[in-house]
Amino acid sequence: MSSKGYGKWLVPYALQRLFRGGRTRASGTSHIIICVVDHFEPGHGKADPGTAASRVDSWARNYPSMADKHKDADGVKPQHTWFYPPHHDMRFLNDLTVLCRGEYGEIEMHMHHNRMDPFPDMSETLRAKILKCIEDYSKHGIFCQPDGSRTFGFIHGDWSLDNSRGPEICGVNDEIKILKECGCYADFTFPSLGEAQPAMINKVYYCKDDPVKPKSYNKGKEVRAVGGSWGDLMMIPGIIGFRWRSRTHRFKPSIESSNLGKSDLPAHGRIDYWINNAIAVKGLPEWKLIKLHTHGAPEESWEANFGAVADEMYSYLEKNYNDGKIYSLHYVTAREMYNIIKAAESGKSGNPGEFRDFIIKPYAYK
Repeated sequence: MSSKGYGKWLVPYALQRLFRGGRTRASGTSHIIICVVDHFEPGHGKADPGTAASRVDSWARNYPSMADKHKDADGVKPQHTWFYPPHHDMRFLNDLTVLCRGEYGEIEMHMHHNRMDPFPDMSETLRAKILKCIEDYSKHGIFCQPDGSRTFGFIHGDWSLDNSRGPEICGVNDEIKILKECGCYADFTFPSLGEAQPAMINKVYYCKDDPVKPKSYNKGKEVRAVGGSWGDLMMIPGIIGFRWRSRTHRFKPSIESSNLGKSDLPAHGRIDYWINNAIAVKGLPEWKLIKLHTHGAPEESWEANFGAVADEMYSYLEKNYNDGKIYSLHYVTAREMYNIIKAAESGKSGNPGEFRDFIIKPYAYK
């Protein structure tokens, strides 16, 4: 990561730590809400079709056997949200929808745009790509609501939301507005540890689009319990910061970016760090939001997602953070985390597991 990347979040992080003592502390049971979002790309690394198919098959066979060994306070298995890009082979959606029907997770939208195009995307070409993705995915029941409407969560490829890294990767300054108009309920792209990283860190917040400028999500208005919607789009980030006690480097702190992978394994000390630094809706510190991200399709990420390492992570969470008195554990999808946040915003409290389907209902997977 370049020093330019550090500058996007280091000062806000330092100020946040300085005033940490003023945070409202939880009273009663702390509800630990775990969400894993996956930038799921079977063809990652220019993999050939056979390798891509083998990767998806490994997930279809091995994730259920790991997840079936675990349960949260609500009796729910670990949940995984596959943010699947439409430029990858659509036939793999069949395998993923089988996992979704088995209650192992859900599918959302992950989009790279302009990377392979000779000219920068424009607003209308991006809108057309998003609407085409919705149309294609809805044939599998993805994004489909009982009332016939369509809605989706979003991750931008290469963390380049709203033209934050230039036209060679995005090229559209009014992307946030377009996402809202197309039915997006929230963005799950960040943190990034690079130049696209917003200055608004470790908070769930709303952003408002400036259609003539890039990176409109850089700042916004924090979501509050007993509050209301604002702007154009909710931003649901993961934790970003420095780990000292749970560091993996002997003489310097480790950077926490909420990533699950070969270089970011979920050791016990790191899990404790997540709990102690979890994000919360302002005014409801009892609901602790931990959004992790992964690039789960390549082989090097399997151990952290459905191998022995993942198995140990969930065992540790269930043993140490699910006693029903001090802690209560909840495995959720991206859609469910959004619903729980909206429930907090509307004044709900108690068991967040009761609000998994608060506004957006489960998709009608086929």
